[in-house]
Amino acid sequence: MTFLRIKHKVRDYESWKTVFDDFVETRKKGGEKSYWICQADSDPNDLDVTFEWDNEENARTFFKSPELKNAMEKAGVIENPEISFLKEVDKGTL
Repeated sequence: MTFLRIKHKVRDYESWKTVFDDFVETRKKGGEKSYWICQADSDPNDLDVTFEWDNEENARTFFKSPELKNAMEKAGVIENPEISFLKEVDKGTL
């Protein structure tokens, strides 16, 4: 599995989340398996989103797509996202 971490600011979390949810079928077709959305304590519009993707190639293709760019604009993303591609090397439950 491949993980992606995206940090960015949005105009309004609720508006962003609506577009995010409406885009779910496109994300699934691209290879997304799951996601975690976190907000900064000081600003609910400062987001850190982690995605689990089926493989890195599909993730990189999806995150270069014009459909995603359009959805991000529609959702009110106001800063260039900081994107990191990550590979799981260990996992545990305490």
